[in-house]
Amino acid sequence: MEFFNVVSLSRARELLAGFWPPGTETVRVGLLESYGCLLAQGVAAPEDLPPFARATVDGYAVRAADTFGASEALPALLRVTGEVVIGSAPGGTVAPGTAWRIPTGGMLPPGADAVVMVEHTEEIDHELLGVTRPVAPGENVMGRGEDVPAGSPVLPPGRRLRAEDAGVLAALGITEVDVSRRWRVAIVSTGDEIVAPGEKPGRGRVRDVNSCTLYGLVAATGAVPRLCGTVRDDRASLRAVLERACAGGDMVLVSGGSSVGTRDVVLGVAREMGRLLFHGLAVRPGKPTAAVAVDRSLLVVLPGHPVSALVVYLLLVEPLLLYGGYPWAERVAEFPVRAAITRSTRSAPGREDFVRVRVYGAGGRLLADPVLGKSGAIGTMVRSNGLAWIPPEKEGVEAGEEVPVRLLGPVTSDGEFCQPIGPENRTTFRRQNSPSKEG
Repeated sequence: MEFFNVVSLSRARELLAGFWPPGTETVRVGLLESYGCLLAQGVAAPEDLPPFARATVDGYAVRAADTFGASEALPALLRVTGEVVIGSAPGGTVAPGTAWRIPTGGMLPPGADAVVMVEHTEEIDHELLGVTRPVAPGENVMGRGEDVPAGSPVLPPGRRLRAEDAGVLAALGITEVDVSRRWRVAIVSTGDEIVAPGEKPGRGRVRDVNSCTLYGLVAATGAVPRLCGTVRDDRASLRAVLERACAGGDMVLVSGGSSVGTRDVVLGVAREMGRLLFHGLAVRPGKPTAAVAVDRSLLVVLPGHPVSALVVYLLLVEPLLLYGGYPWAERVAEFPVRAAITRSTRSAPGREDFVRVRVYGAGGRLLADPVLGKSGAIGTMVRSNGLAWIPPEKEGVEAGEEVPVRLLGPVTSDGEFCQPIGPENRTTFRRQNSPSKEG
């Protein structure tokens, strides 16, 4: 396979999915350790949830039939004969013509089939209650097993466990679950010009951005990131670092050195170590992306430009870590939001463009304002809260046209960070939105 024999994003995903996930063992963990893990086996409810019928409001447990026809002008009169104590089982029965005081969450006493809200009652005296509004059977009551019936599936295998998932497991008394071991992801930055963030770069050198960015993105998926430092463009040093990274990780993310320049040695070393899956993506930004299968590790070579590396990670790598190789199209709507783009934007046919945008609400609709800047400008991602997708069959989009958007942050109700195009920056806009060789 030749360098830059580009493949589509969907084809690259197919190639990666055919290799991923690596063989990983199943481990049993407690609920507090399970956040972010992939569930290895499905979970069924061992009991009803809730385990008893309970009130959903403060009020009175009644027989619904005793309230039919009640109104403010002619309330239904009931005798108050008991009270439910929260956390205790009722000690009696609601007989016809009677009512029991009950708090939210209290167990519905036998005989009762509904709860009247306290706002719809009036206490005539300590024992006599007037109901000013009728209730239907089951009203203001959560029945036994109404939330989760015993034996029903609760969580499917392959689910990325969230806080609410742990909550339902706790409610069912399930304190341990079987999960796939967390993926181990090594992160390497390459380039003679790269120095650590804590160093003062000399002339012609820059601080390492990609390691910090990728570390946070990997950690957010529940995987375990490991920084392997920066490596200069030296074949022997690079080979040693990559061999150690592959030996200790399921995936290795290398940024830089994926192009075809004379100093880009990463891909050459990676190809010596394993089987090239592809080199070159028909996307912008991110064309010089490659993947190599090295034994049981997946080595992904990302572009060196920070924006390109981040975008490719979101499109290609994150779904692997989040969904364990499950088909993306069947599980996730990647670009679920539609917003009207505020500026005409050109694109090359046959290439998918992912445009940084600032999405905000105005006039009852969502607008997406392109954030201008080249793929080496990490600040453009800070000023963005979404990626707009231009499919490969289009040559661009016109101002006002709706585009699919993936949100990367909260949507504001104004144009914060949006910079209108004025005469002083139209040239920059034209240059940024014209086809180029930029990664």
